[in-house]
Amino acid sequence: MTTPAEMLRWGPRSHLPPATICHGYAVKIPLISYPALKCWAIIILPLRGRSRAVARECDHSSALPTYEPSLTVGLLPRRSGSRGGSTCNELIEPSLLDRIHQHAREWGVIVENTFETESSVISFVSRGGQPLVLKVIKRPGDEWRAGEILQAFDGNGVARVHAWAPGAVLMERLTPGNSLAEMALNGRDEEATDILAGLIQKMSGHESARSPLKLPNSCATVQDWAKGFDRYLATGDAQVPTDLVALAHRIYSRLCVTQRRPKLLHGDLQHYNVLFDSDRGWIAIDPKGVIGEVEYEIGAVLRNPIERPELLLSLSTIERRLKQFTSRLNLDYERALAWGFAQAVLSAIWEIEDGFVVNTTKPTLRLAEIIRPMLQD
Repeated sequence: MTTPAEMLRWGPRSHLPPATICHGYAVKIPLISYPALKCWAIIILPLRGRSRAVARECDHSSALPTYEPSLTVGLLPRRSGSRGGSTCNELIEPSLLDRIHQHAREWGVIVENTFETESSVISFVSRGGQPLVLKVIKRPGDEWRAGEILQAFDGNGVARVHAWAPGAVLMERLTPGNSLAEMALNGRDEEATDILAGLIQKMSGHESARSPLKLPNSCATVQDWAKGFDRYLATGDAQVPTDLVALAHRIYSRLCVTQRRPKLLHGDLQHYNVLFDSDRGWIAIDPKGVIGEVEYEIGAVLRNPIERPELLLSLSTIERRLKQFTSRLNLDYERALAWGFAQAVLSAIWEIEDGFVVNTTKPTLRLAEIIRPMLQD
């Protein structure tokens, strides 16, 4: 694991392991060297709820930055329609750099280094000697008001917010920032599940999560997200079997109208969105923010970590995870299972909307098919 401080000590043209993680992102900080710029490009392969990164060395001698050298910028490709079509030939857009500088001035922070993910630009910054993270979202979407959602949780199980604006958030820097996925991938999934249950308990128990008067005005509801089914059916696309979409839509709609005690949820709580901090322990980041019953929150966990489909698709894993969550959080097992099924199908639909090709071998759809006979429909 490489910390931000260690990353700053890497010399020109030095090599990092392909999956160096820093604050939950795979990143290599490039060092500017004139007349040529040699760096590592991080190819982001986005999936709904997480991004997988692959490091690739590139020579950008013809693409020297025009902004001040003090702002070290990671070079990443813009996402193409498929995983294999990325090229590393673009710098961070000037408009995004302008937004970073604007918020840096407004919030009085010094930008140390910056890199890009598929949906945002992340800057490691400092203010008064305190290390922080400035995140600027590229375009309006489900992360646009992440700062407001984090602030509503008031640090209970989530990263603390120092300032936020639509499309940007200044928050605490988590160090070393390794993700909970590592634990699950290394044979400790039961322990990882217990940590996720503890975070749900912290977030759902906070007053702002329970009180309608303290919920963010712009927060979506699980009913709002159900519109994805209708959008998909209207396209006539057949990548997801029609009968599976119809069943998931029916179950999802039924769950929506029979919810008990809806509250503010993270909306994308899974292993890659939980990082370790040496002072605070395991902390959730990158909330989408959605209002629904707590059973809904478990769905994203069941679909991860995606690198180990044999783990998440194991019937014993599905049952054990659900038992852990429902026992500790006093939840309804059958409702959590049904949400998990419907969300798995909806997740596949979101991936198609994001430009990816999906078929029945996709882990999310395989998960839905495994859960399907377990349902009490």
